[in-house]
Amino acid sequence: MSYTLQVPGEYGYVLTVATSSLFINILHMLLVVKARGAAGLKYPIPYASQEQAGKDPKAYAFNCAQRAHANYTENLTPFLGALLISGLRFPLAAAGLGAAWVFGRTWYALGYTSRGPPGRANGFAIGAFCDVVLRVLAVVSSVKLLPSA
Repeated sequence: MSYTLQVPGEYGYVLTVATSSLFINILHMLLVVKARGAAGLKYPIPYASQEQAGKDPKAYAFNCAQRAHANYTENLTPFLGALLISGLRFPLAAAGLGAAWVFGRTWYALGYTSRGPPGRANGFAIGAFCDVVLRVLAVVSSVKLLPSA
């Protein structure tokens, strides 16, 4: 059995939030490049060694920037999946939660790179809450699309 999937009129908000989330990657790239230059670490070194980071605050800051970027890339795909699926049934809620996730991830990046691991806490809390709710809404949206038995 097949059917036509119609997206809600408000789905453009969901796509706008999805697109905005991609610009956080540019922020992360700028933060990593700045920290790499300050630490004097050359490519292709992905992280300063534990010894380097322990002795040099700039190397430690580079590791924080690099880890924040990696965490973003680890979370982006599941976020986008949950956002796009939940937006099929709950476009305004998904867009609002998605916008809050983008805000939280930006706060996470700036906090982690400026204050180390403790600086990521508030941004993480916002992003994690939004992510969980979006995943629940994605499940509900998916179940609602199942054919009736």
